[in-house]
Amino acid sequence: MTPEAGPLTWPARVYRVVHVAWGITQLAALGRVWASALGRRRGGRFWIAAAFLGVQGAGLIAGRGDCPMTPLQHRLGDRVPMFELVLPPRAAKAAVPVLSVVAVLGLVLAVRPR
Repeated sequence: MTPEAGPLTWPARVYRVVHVAWGITQLAALGRVWASALGRRRGGRFWIAAAFLGVQGAGLIAGRGDCPMTPLQHRLGDRVPMFELVLPPRAAKAAVPVLSVVAVLGLVLAVRPR
């Protein structure tokens, strides 16, 4: 894991908490999509989760594969990518592409004709 350069500023801490909460919510949405794909049910929660993942996907496209909020994160003094808080650097770098494939596959399976 990447060590931090020093203590975070208050705004950087707030950003990190919000960013981690966003990530946890994204994982919950991914779980909802896969539950829908495996259970063959597409209720309102599925569509909300799909839209939420779509927002994340659009952000990643805008950021060319990186979080578009990274410049703000750096300006606030936090240089540690979110996934590097819990994963080694190589695994953290692979997390976004892997989770993107898992999300797309789950969405495709969930919306396929019954």
